[in-house]
Amino acid sequence: MSESPFQTEPNPRDRAPQFVLPLVVRIEKADPPARTDALETAARAVLVLLSDERSAGDGEWARAVRDWQDARIRKVVRRARGAEWRRAGALPGITVTGKAAEVRVFPPVPLDGWPKDLAKLQVSGTDLDDPQGPAEPDPGLPVLWMSPQVEMSAGKAMAQAGHGAQLAWWELSDQERAAWRATGFALAVRTAEPDRWRELTASGLPLVRDAGFTEIAPGSCTVVADHPALRRA
Repeated sequence: MSESPFQTEPNPRDRAPQFVLPLVVRIEKADPPARTDALETAARAVLVLLSDERSAGDGEWARAVRDWQDARIRKVVRRARGAEWRRAGALPGITVTGKAAEVRVFPPVPLDGWPKDLAKLQVSGTDLDDPQGPAEPDPGLPVLWMSPQVEMSAGKAMAQAGHGAQLAWWELSDQERAAWRATGFALAVRTAEPDRWRELTASGLPLVRDAGFTEIAPGSCTVVADHPALRRA
């Protein structure tokens, strides 16, 4: 099982300056996105930022991404609508779209150094529903399995899905990353049945253990990243 940067045991990461990856989900009053669509889009947004040339080498975001990954891999999801969303869109970042969901991801910022137009956005109010239950994921599709035992707001679940996608990304080879990127980072997010969850958490696949900063208890297992390239024979 992969060591997770989200665990709560003493860790050198805690002594590093702490950064956070901001994500903003567009939630208009009249037409909010479905919960699963928002989770999948947030996970893809994290992968899009990690794979962007600005996040690597001497890219303009590379230093911030390295500093963020040297500490706890914090992600915070805030919501915006109307003029708030337009102001967020004017800041450096990448907007990723799903079936209807829109999520904008920004380069990491210091924990206490959010840009003004993002800092004033609300974290609460991201409760979303699925009007219809999501279908079974296509065979061969990477799946981020959510715990059936941990209740989370949609915003918290979006961050956790992003954590799971990032752990999978870290374990893939360059060739496997390129192949995933070529699909537009196709993936599914689903809640596992209890029996399957027990199997998944013992499978050796990347497992997110939350640090417990918000909503849920420290050490809670929240997501298993089931990428076909990482399955053990």
